[in-house]
Amino acid sequence: MKKGFARFARNRGALIGLVILTLVIVIAALGPPLYPQDPWRMVQRPFLPPFTAPGLPLGTDALGRDVLAGLIHGARVSLMVGLVSTVVALLIGVPVGALAGYFGGWVDDALMRFTEFFQTIPSFALAIVLLAIFQPSLFFIILSIAIVSWPPVARLVRGEVLSLRSREYVEAAVLSGQNSRQIITRQVLPNAVSSIIVLASLMVATAILLESSLAFLGLGDPNVMSWGYMIGAARTVLRTAWWLTFIPGVAILLSVLALNLIGEGLNDALNPRLARRGE
Repeated sequence: MKKGFARFARNRGALIGLVILTLVIVIAALGPPLYPQDPWRMVQRPFLPPFTAPGLPLGTDALGRDVLAGLIHGARVSLMVGLVSTVVALLIGVPVGALAGYFGGWVDDALMRFTEFFQTIPSFALAIVLLAIFQPSLFFIILSIAIVSWPPVARLVRGEVLSLRSREYVEAAVLSGQNSRQIITRQVLPNAVSSIIVLASLMVATAILLESSLAFLGLGDPNVMSWGYMIGAARTVLRTAWWLTFIPGVAILLSVLALNLIGEGLNDALNPRLARRGE
């Protein structure tokens, strides 16, 4: 574990990503109390460019609302969408992949055919269909993103379990009388957690991008301020007030870049093959 932290610390890209992500988390956690301006309140005339009005460093949007307030308050919602949808996807994908990989046979065939059913439809298109069936509220946005995100998790965990179930310590656990649930949860999954962590970090970034794409199409939650909602609300004035999409777009870009850099750093630190090659 210490060697893994040392390898992560030597990765400059991963450290830069960690700094950026920490800054975003601090803004999401402490920004609203420190900058309590209501992001929905009209404070000035519309379409004020950045740095042209006192007290409004990022200007105002089409309704005269403070863009900085929306950016700060939206950080919490965008991160929550990414994190919660990823956790839900892991709760679905990890058990499916673990059961398919450990038991094999008809269990593997049935669960993988079920997984392939979701993969036959492009994830973005499936998310649009799900939100069209339900309503574009924050709960259903998170649920839709989780539903389209779990199949890669199941396939990754299945591959890891297939390679781990024939190890000596698993056979020793079988001989000691442990049941299948105990072997999967105590022997197999703990040894696959590094790969799951790396994938989860990338899934959070993908979920943030997916929520922004849905909001751009008008399928975001109109009652919740998020970076995706800010971009979606300003899509009709993209040519005349470009900063209204540019500013939250940069926030999304930096957050996604940070998560991808951290994911690559974790992969270098936790992947045994890459670790041995680097040493």
